[in-house]
Amino acid sequence: MQCSWKAVLLLALASIAIQYTAIRTFTAKSFHSCPIPNPVNCSLSQDTDVADRLCDENPTFPYNLSRKTHVLILATTRSGSSFVGQLFNQHFDVFYLFEPLYHVQYTLIPKLTQSKSTTDRRVMLGASRDLLRSLYDCDLYFLENYIKPQPINHTTDRLFRRGASKALCSPPVCESLGAVDLHLEEGDCVKKCGTLNLTLATESCREHGHVAIKTVRVPEVSDLRALVEDPRLNLKVIQLVRDPRGILASRSETFRDTYRLWRIWDGTGRKPYNLDVTQLTTVCEDFWNSVSTGLNRPPWLKGKYMLVRYEDLARNPMKKTEEIYDFLGIPMDSNVERWIQNNTRGDRSSSKHKYGTVRNSAATAEKWRFRLSYEIVAFTQHACQQVLAQLGYKTAGSEEELKNLSISLVEDRDFLPFS
Repeated sequence: MQCSWKAVLLLALASIAIQYTAIRTFTAKSFHSCPIPNPVNCSLSQDTDVADRLCDENPTFPYNLSRKTHVLILATTRSGSSFVGQLFNQHFDVFYLFEPLYHVQYTLIPKLTQSKSTTDRRVMLGASRDLLRSLYDCDLYFLENYIKPQPINHTTDRLFRRGASKALCSPPVCESLGAVDLHLEEGDCVKKCGTLNLTLATESCREHGHVAIKTVRVPEVSDLRALVEDPRLNLKVIQLVRDPRGILASRSETFRDTYRLWRIWDGTGRKPYNLDVTQLTTVCEDFWNSVSTGLNRPPWLKGKYMLVRYEDLARNPMKKTEEIYDFLGIPMDSNVERWIQNNTRGDRSSSKHKYGTVRNSAATAEKWRFRLSYEIVAFTQHACQQVLAQLGYKTAGSEEELKNLSISLVEDRDFLPFS
């Protein structure tokens, strides 16, 4: 059957009208997000009414319309990240979380250690990014997928290092403290506050102006590109680095079993044939790759990246902290200033445990020079020579030079934020 040109024209006009109406209807709807249901309880056959009811019955997590500044401290183990985390934890308007990606790691890769295969280290990145995005939206319920045993009625006593977060140990999250602001030591938080109510934690997160998260479980800044480019998050990355020689010395002292062979070498002067050198080289490779990305200033990192050397922060904590807050565009309050004054002038006995932050910060940054033998220092300098030069760390040519504190092994170098 043949159609006249009039019929064809009418059909075309009708098609355009239908498409226009559909587009208008779609764009006129207001967007909102609701929590992603637990995959165990979700069904692909759910109809629209059920989905709408799920959103009605659960709190919604709107996009970052308030333009909160979200902060990620990107670091590696024993680089001073707990110290830097406290610079945000003490701020009255910052909701701080300590290592929430711990739960992702130990759910997906329970046996993952500090230095396993690249495949093992990357397998959790997708899940980690999803969790970070949810936490920055103050959707703390998303954590329930990775806490074992799974929380009941949104309460748990298994959140890793809850006591390291001031917001999680203060009213209204810690109801037993009442209205008076009471500072708790980390070990006392769980004892006095009891189980963590994730609903109260979510409400507290929303009441704060900014969210800061510290992690040592993301290898490189490029792994965060999807989050940095997400316009809803307004995410800024503080990459913390430290002299690899200092990291190795601190890990050997803190994780004595894991670094037993390094300790044997240090004590006997004989390098074990089965020494796991990746415990050192992985750190240097990650630093090199990540810092190279940051210093190359790609457009997607513009205004989003700041490189901080732990040694610079330790030598002049107040000045460097002011620079960090200036980069973030967040006013630094008196709580942070007071904490710096009280926690950077301690003696060697001030730090009570391996994650302690009370110390003589300048002396701590240099302590590795007396902990490591010159043989291990020379080996580290050779294995990490590229990143040492990149970050402005000088090499020691002899044991005398290594122990001589009048000779600085840190170049004066100003790593300006990428603005």
